[in-house]
Amino acid sequence: MFFEASLRVSGAPAWDTIIERNAWFQDRACEQLEILARQRRAPAVLFAYSYAARRLFTVARAHGWTTVLGQIDPGPVEERLVATLHQRHPSLAADWQPAPAGYWDNWREEWRLADRVVVNSEWSRAALREEGVPESLIRIVPLAYEPTATPCARDHAPRFDAGRPLRVLFLGQVNLRKGVAEVLEAAEQLRGEPVHFTFVGPLQITLTKTVRDSAQISWIGSVAHSAAAAHFESADVFLFPTHSDGFGLTQLEALAHGLPAIVSRHCARVITHGVNGLVLDDVSGAAIAASLRELLRDPSRLRAMSENARIDPSHSLDAVGRQLLAAVQ
Repeated sequence: MFFEASLRVSGAPAWDTIIERNAWFQDRACEQLEILARQRRAPAVLFAYSYAARRLFTVARAHGWTTVLGQIDPGPVEERLVATLHQRHPSLAADWQPAPAGYWDNWREEWRLADRVVVNSEWSRAALREEGVPESLIRIVPLAYEPTATPCARDHAPRFDAGRPLRVLFLGQVNLRKGVAEVLEAAEQLRGEPVHFTFVGPLQITLTKTVRDSAQISWIGSVAHSAAAAHFESADVFLFPTHSDGFGLTQLEALAHGLPAIVSRHCARVITHGVNGLVLDDVSGAAIAASLRELLRDPSRLRAMSENARIDPSHSLDAVGRQLLAAVQ
């Protein structure tokens, strides 16, 4: 707590704060690893998350341990995508800054010290291969999610009109990487049609007055995790048009509430097109608007997809644990 307080008081730039926090963690974790290494007679397996693993792996390898890097995102490929999005949408861009070169140099040393690199989706695996991570190192293990409640009884409207519009939920970080610019383009194309968009999550873009005051859009802002359930339950469809995500856990959260989703291909493959949601051919305003028009024309599809909106057993804690054990062998 003292360390975090000192960072806030210092007013250091965001990336400096992230790098200092990762170094602080490794200082203390390495001390504990040395103690554990002296206590153990046999080598162990060390799993550490990306961007705070390099020094831990150095200690582990010195003791003959196996090293497993948990890659939390698609790495530099994602950063380049985000940079392109900020150039494409300057009016929406906020204060995003790319990571310093040393941040990525540190990461490349991490995967060079790793015996295995665990990613959470095929999208991340492809991104890491593009950066030179050998295919032989990479294993895909999905995220675990076990719902705590059963899906609610849904209000399936037989048709949508001004009194009962199609209720579209966007929940998560409201930024360009998540496809917000394209959602706003879709909203503009659907102006006058019975569609209402609700954005829930921290706002990380700059809004024009026209967008902020639109009667077709509700801006909720950040909410407690416990309050998210009410938004999932009141929506007709969940929108996740991300340009890049290591997995996209909110897809599973939507399915846990019986909520079908419209998603991109740039994340984990959770949605099967036409079964429990729709998969966009590309992340664009036109593609999102076209998918929503499909549902406006045929609301019965939402009922059918909602009935199939269930979480695959492969995401249970036990199943993911077995996959992770298999991945490190």
